[in-house]
Amino acid sequence: MRPTIFLHFLVGILVSLSAFCIINAEDPYLYYTWTVTYGLVSPLGIPQKGILINGQFPGPTIEAVTNDNIIVNVINKLDEPFLITWNGIKQRKTTWQDGVLGTNCPIPPNTNWTYKFQAKDQIGTFNYFPSTKLHRAVGGFGGFNIAHRSVIAVPYPIPAGEFTLLVSDWYKNSHKVLQQTLDSGKTLPLPDGLLINGHHKSAIFTGEKGKTYKFRVSNVGIATSINFRIQGHTMTLVEVEGAHTLQEVYESLDVHPGQSVAVLVTLHGSLKDYFIIASSRFTKPILATTGYLRYAGSNTPASGPLPIGPTYHIHWSMKQARTIRLNLTANAARPNPQGSFHYGTIPIVRRLVLANTAAKIGGKLRYAVNKISYVDPATPLKLADWLNIPGVFNLDTIKDTPTPGPAVFGASVVGTTLHDFVEIVFQNTEPTLQSWHLDGNSFYVVGYGSGNWTPDMRRRYNLVDGVSRHTVQVYPTGWSAVLVSLDNKGMWNLRSAIWSRRYLGQQLYVRVWNNEHSLFTENDMPLNALLCGKAKH
Repeated sequence: MRPTIFLHFLVGILVSLSAFCIINAEDPYLYYTWTVTYGLVSPLGIPQKGILINGQFPGPTIEAVTNDNIIVNVINKLDEPFLITWNGIKQRKTTWQDGVLGTNCPIPPNTNWTYKFQAKDQIGTFNYFPSTKLHRAVGGFGGFNIAHRSVIAVPYPIPAGEFTLLVSDWYKNSHKVLQQTLDSGKTLPLPDGLLINGHHKSAIFTGEKGKTYKFRVSNVGIATSINFRIQGHTMTLVEVEGAHTLQEVYESLDVHPGQSVAVLVTLHGSLKDYFIIASSRFTKPILATTGYLRYAGSNTPASGPLPIGPTYHIHWSMKQARTIRLNLTANAARPNPQGSFHYGTIPIVRRLVLANTAAKIGGKLRYAVNKISYVDPATPLKLADWLNIPGVFNLDTIKDTPTPGPAVFGASVVGTTLHDFVEIVFQNTEPTLQSWHLDGNSFYVVGYGSGNWTPDMRRRYNLVDGVSRHTVQVYPTGWSAVLVSLDNKGMWNLRSAIWSRRYLGQQLYVRVWNNEHSLFTENDMPLNALLCGKAKH
């Protein structure tokens, strides 16, 4: 063989091998080791015990790209069992990694456990926090951002930079005091203040005049809806919990417990500092905190007046919520347009009407859903299901619609079949705002309303461009309706994002199941799975 022919032959083989390797290469891995400890924090000027991750409050932000594999070794140095849940991460096929007591045994003190999951086919603004007891009231939370792959276009110019803002309410009391308050049958008082990234009136975000920045804003508080705004600047909404939205311009945005948004802000003002404001919604008195948007080179501090935000104004909030709609022409984590899934034309196979109520059981305050106040069994539901352990739960505990009668304790599990298309109506019977989150899935928010939901309300549903998200607010004495395709096999927590209500029973689980054992639909139980309760034996 002549040298030139041999060289071309060799180059051809190398190109083919290179292409084969690229096609078959695994997605990147991100490795973290997190040590969870108590530590002194003073966000409201009073030293108190907070929960730190690697000495940080809030914890470190995870910056991932679509389809990255995430490996997090959590070392629990607290005096109590502990779990972290990944708020909005769908855990495709990996319900074992969800980090709630229905799927995982908690990590005992002075031990570790390693989470292993993939940010499969997701983009967007998310966060993580402790799911055990009242731990998230004193820290342990952080941002979780998933960027798009470079080959997938986004429907807006790439910003000059990004800022992650974690807005939280805060109590001066410890999480154990808060827990004792709830255990005694009392409600929690109004929080003592609001924080931005763990700071009260001191968080600073610096950008250059004339450039546009993305602000990723998450409400990681345990109770309080907030309104977010930036003095002298408008915000263009571009993403909500993993879905690109129509790019409406807002002067302020409501972000309810558990929710996340991403907005673009152009620094078009004078060279100075500007206030960033987060204030509470639907509370008396109004709580507020400020941070600062600083133009690079500014020597002029921010000055008043602060832009006024809405306070109670329920109808205002509902009207704004209806303007948040899906961008049907934008790509998501994959190149197909978001609008290619025509959710409004899919037949509904089941409807759940879930009514939240405050109740007394044994003389103490509890919260219930369709009469059942949830109590975690000693054996995680997923372990019991996988290992065929009887007596942990049954699918008849909770009914699909509210029924009269007193509330009782139970382990509520709704049984569904993989790929069921389900309508869920959240009926709020109380004069306070509710916020509901579903693990493992996103749902299409199709309607909000006042009073009691009836089937006639379906005529008002948005069946074209309702936004896809994982947490929906339900206004006082009102209802919210969502549609969800249950295409992720597993045991998924459907819970109140208002943590005292979840702690006292306002949650349940949705079992998405079929009788086929296949790695295409669900991974096997991991080798490092912790065993507790009846699963120990």
